[in-house]
Amino acid sequence: MTEQLTPFDADRENEPGNNRDLESLDPRNGEVIAAYPISDVATVDAAVERARTAARWWDVQGFRGRREWLLEFKRAIASDADSLAAVVSRESGKPPADALLEVMLAVEHLDWAAKHAKKILRQRKVSSGLVSANQASYVGYRPYGVVGVIGPWNYPVYTPMGSIAYALAAGNAVVFKPSELTPGVGVWLADKWQSIAPSQPVLQTITGDGSTGAALCRAGVNKIAFTGSTATAKRVMAACAENLVPIVAECGGKDAMLVGEDADLDAAVDFAAFGALSNAGQTCAGVERIYVAKPVYQQFLDKLSEKARATTPGGETDSAYGPMTLGKQIGIVRGQIEDALAKGGRAVVGGVESVRERYVDPVVLTGVPEDSTAITEETFGPTVVVNEVADLDEGVERANASKYGLGASVFTKNKGKGKQIADRLQSGVVTVNSVLGFAGVAALPFGGVGDSGFGRIHGADGLREFSTVKSMTVQQFNAPLNLLTLNRKPRDMKISEWMLSKRHG
Repeated sequence: MTEQLTPFDADRENEPGNNRDLESLDPRNGEVIAAYPISDVATVDAAVERARTAARWWDVQGFRGRREWLLEFKRAIASDADSLAAVVSRESGKPPADALLEVMLAVEHLDWAAKHAKKILRQRKVSSGLVSANQASYVGYRPYGVVGVIGPWNYPVYTPMGSIAYALAAGNAVVFKPSELTPGVGVWLADKWQSIAPSQPVLQTITGDGSTGAALCRAGVNKIAFTGSTATAKRVMAACAENLVPIVAECGGKDAMLVGEDADLDAAVDFAAFGALSNAGQTCAGVERIYVAKPVYQQFLDKLSEKARATTPGGETDSAYGPMTLGKQIGIVRGQIEDALAKGGRAVVGGVESVRERYVDPVVLTGVPEDSTAITEETFGPTVVVNEVADLDEGVERANASKYGLGASVFTKNKGKGKQIADRLQSGVVTVNSVLGFAGVAALPFGGVGDSGFGRIHGADGLREFSTVKSMTVQQFNAPLNLLTLNRKPRDMKISEWMLSKRHG
């Protein structure tokens, strides 16, 4: 995930009452959509304090009560989905259909979290074992209290809702700081919650830049959920470390796609084009590297090149994808293309000339050395590298050489082999014969390893991510061997020594 517009500055704070305006711009033409305040420290602190009070009310609702509130929230979003999609489209530049798909996926996750929280997080009885047979033992999950969510701009509804929905379902109140590029999306979500529960600010949005995010980390929240670049995640962690605030971080990716010689090439090409080009390539778990087995390398490259040439970006509703949302990312894309070509790679489709003022046309590179930044660093643009490998085994080696480990994909008609290859890939999620197939599966946790972050959102692990574990024992009768006393009997110790030897010796 690329960085926020204003880098997170752990040492910068706004003076109280010195709010400035943040302009939301249409990336298709640079026009101002709206202006929002840059929340200062006092504003953020006040929001967190309100959330702390609301969290107590939210906790008292219990699993059943929270489920009903969240399902009403879901219905409110779904019934007004076109309005939310329009905000997403204006602020990010993505086509309206893509924006609506994002809203739909977010609603699915909200629905799942609301309906499964009780089953996953309720207190349950566990075995006490022979030594502690006199104890009844239980484990349950409690909410943290207030969770701060710092969201990205590339999927400004789907991604942060992966934290917001699960944090709410687990019993927490949420203070959401959306990206400075898409503040209107965050405001829309908070307003929609307020429309159903105006007196209970369980979900609030604070708008601002990196200084606002820093203030949120220091405002007394009980956990932070961050999505953004690896570099920014380190600064967020440093700020959180001041008060031992735990964090879940979903960072960048350099996802690899492996194509075996027995793959369905037409299907693989279709998924490759979608994974590499949709949303202008601004997808943390999109396709940036493709390793193709030698027997089908040229055929795959030709088919993908043909599809890429037929793909046209633009600001129209029927465009394949929109502009680059973050202007400075254009320079990064250009630099990686230049580096790949300078080191001996070649452009099969497009090239440096594909990088325009607001849009980047599809670029397909091949023969790119593995030390090129086009291979080693996240691109976050509509470019893709296709390199030849001997077989899937070599593809695994190359894929695993990256410092990132967010997602990956494998294409082969042998599904058993596909699962074996998937098991060997060092990434948080792998799809076999599809790309991004996990996104709509709410039960699947999502997150990365290495520089792609840690912790998980979505699924049962996502609910537990926003909960603290609470263990409990209830003594049912006096222990036959009373060892938890300062006056142990020699007989009890002798029997205990005998049991140790027989059970474990």
